Amino acid sequence: VRDQQTRRISELLEALSTTVGGQPLSSEQMITLIEQHLNCPNASRLPTLVVAAAYESVSKYLNETVRPLNSHNAADKQTGAFGDVEITLMNEDSVVTCYEMKDKRVTRHDIDVALPKIAEQGISLDNYIFITTEPVDDDVTQYARSLYNRTGVEFAILNCMGFLRHFLHLFHRHRVSFLEQYQTSVLAEPDSSVSQPLKEAFLSLRRAAEVDR
Repeated sequence: VRDQQTRRISELLEALSTTVGGQPLSSEQMITLIEQHLNCPNASRLPTLVVAAAYESVSKYLNETVRPLNSHNAADKQTGAFGDVEITLMNEDSVVTCYEMKDKRVTRHDIDVALPKIAEQGISLDNYIFITTEPVDDDVTQYARSLYNRTGVEFAILNCMGFLRHFLHLFHRHRVSFLEQYQTSVLAEPDSSVSQPLKEAFLSLRRAAEVDR
């Protein structure tokens, strides 16, 4: 079964290679492609890979880097992590920005759970950002904003696709690097995090997008 899966990925990559070239997909075409992938079944790991790939693709320009991602099913208490994606300054260990992914609406309770986690670890973050695939409630956004004066940490709640749209337009000339990094990350994930059908779906969706282009 493993050999069949590997062969299937190789075939899809070979088919994709015949369509990639020339003018790359636009930022908006890439956004549509990623959104289609996120709408596939069992895609809860993908927002983490989106954010991580964004940082990794422009790491040298930001002078920031992504800590190795923890297992999809590992709890923060087990790993000692502050969230799903942790950003440090280049060649430093201290986490300056933390992203926590939610496949549901972010609530005030979610924010309250993060507060003691940060305090217990004795870390001084710049930003603690929730990424969600659901709409963001105004009252929860206002509550998140109110915590800065109390904690010195900026809390924010961002929609996943809104984050990606801003990133791709801000770093428009590096959008292909993002897409290649995202593809690499998706294919490198264990099947327990990103299933074989989900990996195949991305390669098929990308090929279709490249052909349409």
